[in-house]
Amino acid sequence: MDLFEDPAPQPSNQPEYTVSELSGAVKRVIEGEFGLVRVRGEVGRVSRPASGHLYFDLKDDRSVIAAISWKGQVAKMQVRPEEGMEVVATGRMTTFPGQSKYQLIVDDVAPAGAGALMAMLEKRRAALQAEGLFDPARKKPIPYLPQVIGVVTSPSGAVIRDILHRLRDRFPRHVLIWPVAVQGQDCAAQVAAAIRGFNAIEPGGPIPRPDLLIVARGGGSLEDLWGFNEEIVARAAAASRIPLISAVGHETDTTLIDHAADRRAPTPTAAAEMAVPVRLELLAAVDGNGARLSRAIAQGADRRGQRLRDLARALPRLDTLLGGPQQRFDAAVQRLGGALGLAVAKKRSAFEMRAARLTPASLLGLVTRRRDAVEMRMSDLEARFLRRSDARHAAFDKWASRLTPALHRLIAQADRQRFEGTAKLVQLSARLDAASAARLAEMQRRLDALDRTRQTLGYTETLRRGYAVVRAGADVVTEAAIAANAPALEIEFHDGRVSVVPEAGGATPPRGGAKARPRPTPEEAPESGPTQGSLF
Repeated sequence: MDLFEDPAPQPSNQPEYTVSELSGAVKRVIEGEFGLVRVRGEVGRVSRPASGHLYFDLKDDRSVIAAISWKGQVAKMQVRPEEGMEVVATGRMTTFPGQSKYQLIVDDVAPAGAGALMAMLEKRRAALQAEGLFDPARKKPIPYLPQVIGVVTSPSGAVIRDILHRLRDRFPRHVLIWPVAVQGQDCAAQVAAAIRGFNAIEPGGPIPRPDLLIVARGGGSLEDLWGFNEEIVARAAAASRIPLISAVGHETDTTLIDHAADRRAPTPTAAAEMAVPVRLELLAAVDGNGARLSRAIAQGADRRGQRLRDLARALPRLDTLLGGPQQRFDAAVQRLGGALGLAVAKKRSAFEMRAARLTPASLLGLVTRRRDAVEMRMSDLEARFLRRSDARHAAFDKWASRLTPALHRLIAQADRQRFEGTAKLVQLSARLDAASAARLAEMQRRLDALDRTRQTLGYTETLRRGYAVVRAGADVVTEAAIAANAPALEIEFHDGRVSVVPEAGGATPPRGGAKARPRPTPEEAPESGPTQGSLF
């Protein structure tokens, strides 16, 4: 026996809380004390799931606070938190009872000073440069004289008026304006959509496709120009198939779109000067080039004419060149008449010699000799045909003597037996197919009957008839003594499970009610089902 007896439990009037009640009380206290707070810290782990929400950590050298921004709040943020940034987050504290932790619901995030913005900008620039978006080899040349110019800027500012005025002074062109917000939370999305929209215009459509794009904005602070430092804008500028000039800010302002564009202008007015040449200067240059071309053509014609005359003087006279060939031609003409007469005389003499030998008597003798030869050939062929015919008749008679009526009857009987065997084979094949189908149907019927019997005698069907299974842990309880000594019991009914704690005199549910478990599926149920008195 023990040397020291356990002290008897003393009754207490301290209230008991459920887990949910305690979690709700803590939530009300935290949300009441910290309704709206601003927290400064470094952004740690950042997670962007497909739902659109933003999960990140705010930390310093000693502590970490979990922070959440819902999808609608993320869309309104001017600056998105990135890992390593130092920010000031504005929001409210709350708790998450499911994991027993507190967290900050962030409504807005602001960088903690210009140094943080510049550090984030440099980090983003280095990442895009590593991808090759700023590679000079991929930049496209600017057209010398574009027909249509697309301008992405605010229609209400002075920038568009400066661009149109400069284009009108230098070389009037057709201008398409895509109005966008040039600062604020909608700036980046609208500028990127405008660049993609101009690139999506089909050539030859109702709206002319621009040959050149200008993205322009006046000067401002780093925060004002931040929309042009967004990654979506830089990627849209780099992916543009139309050459693009970036004219954001003044000479000293530099944004990420300046690196991704095909050319950077220090001011919007300078972008208009880069886009088109001066019309009067171009006309003067064309007139000057035309005059130079006329003088060059005239001088070239004079030089070639003089060269031709020089070469003509070096050539011999025409009479000298044609004298010898003409004399040879005349001599050949004189010889041609006598040569033709002599050739005709020779041909006539040869014809007369051959005609003298072709008399009627010689022709008749030739015909007679040819006829005799043909007749000899005919008589020879007739004798050979008769011999071949006699031999074939003898062979035919030999085979015909073997074809007796008895042989004919045997052949007919064999044909009849073959026909009957074929018919019988077809009949047996049909019976075999019918027997296979009947056998398969009988086996299917027996299988369905066995399945119904299995379901009727199965584990779950037995529970439906009012029985239950008692378990202590993973073992099935079949005796009252074991149930009384078990620390906890689980009773399974046909529609779920109930956990109970046995007490002296019987088993009663614990305080707070029993917790029902969902009914297990046939795959989750034990393979053999309850056995040895597990039903009661």
